[in-house]
Amino acid sequence: MLTRNIQNSKTYCSRRSFIKLGSVFSTLGAMPFGSFAQTIKGTVKLIVPFTAGAGPDIVARILAPKMNSLWDTSVIVENKSGASGTIGADFVAKSAADGHTLMVGPASSITGPHLYAKLPFDIIKDLQPITNIGTTSLVLAVHKSFPVNTLQEFLAYVKARPGQLNYGSPGNGTHHHLCMELLKTQVGLNIVHIPYKGSAGAENDLIAGIIPAMFLPIHVALPKMRAGQIKVLGSSLKERHPLFKEIPSLHEQGVTGYDVDLWLGVWGPAGLPPALLTKLNADIRSIVAQPETIEKLNAQGLIPNTSSPEQFSKLVKEDWERWGRVIKEAKITAD
Repeated sequence: MLTRNIQNSKTYCSRRSFIKLGSVFSTLGAMPFGSFAQTIKGTVKLIVPFTAGAGPDIVARILAPKMNSLWDTSVIVENKSGASGTIGADFVAKSAADGHTLMVGPASSITGPHLYAKLPFDIIKDLQPITNIGTTSLVLAVHKSFPVNTLQEFLAYVKARPGQLNYGSPGNGTHHHLCMELLKTQVGLNIVHIPYKGSAGAENDLIAGIIPAMFLPIHVALPKMRAGQIKVLGSSLKERHPLFKEIPSLHEQGVTGYDVDLWLGVWGPAGLPPALLTKLNADIRSIVAQPETIEKLNAQGLIPNTSSPEQFSKLVKEDWERWGRVIKEAKITAD
């Protein structure tokens, strides 16, 4: 079933058609494999620029034991959170380009440079994208008592009450925040942002009805929806998420062109030798292609979606430019 879901989802993300979900399987046979330990001796640090238990941390801990086995060396996960992911990213950017330090980070890793006036690194020039890992969606969720049941009803209700309603997010510059700001821009909404210090507080207040709405990762929202705690009005990917096809996209409900992918990938420091970059890319893609990895990623709402370094670099740059525009237009600054 999992394999069929992935095969059926190859076309879900038209904005990023350069990355094919099937490529995780079809291209691996031609790629060079071998023991990473032949190239690097000693501990490999897998940096997560967010807190333990967050999505990137869970994925890093899925990958780390597989890397351990494949490379026959110690791979440890280190959390270096803070400043919208920039503290961990800065650590990786300043590390030696020898493969001993890698980073697992989400799409929100690239928003930091737009939120802070000055950073000690350039996320485009100082980090080397290695491969995308997976893709997923956020959803627009409202409290169970909120008097709307569809996206269009939500838009009409908010437009009739400009500036009177709030929405929450885990903090300024998070994708939960940016998704609503993008929606506000596209359809002309006036709804006030309430930033929280992390996901838990915002989610709890949504369930309690203290805030009426927010964007949530789809795999976080669906159990709450099925428990009757919230209502889900639409997903952020242009096409329906292939693992949660019951949720219509915002695009198909009339917000034309709305397409937000909460992707997650692996970086290293800039300057990785070409042969090492090729091996890292091939080895990580081989890990992602394993059925056990697929199952664990699916449990996090992620569809495996690997890429070449060049393809991942293009995706990073596209989203860096896109969210830079949204952050500038909305006058968003760091918490």
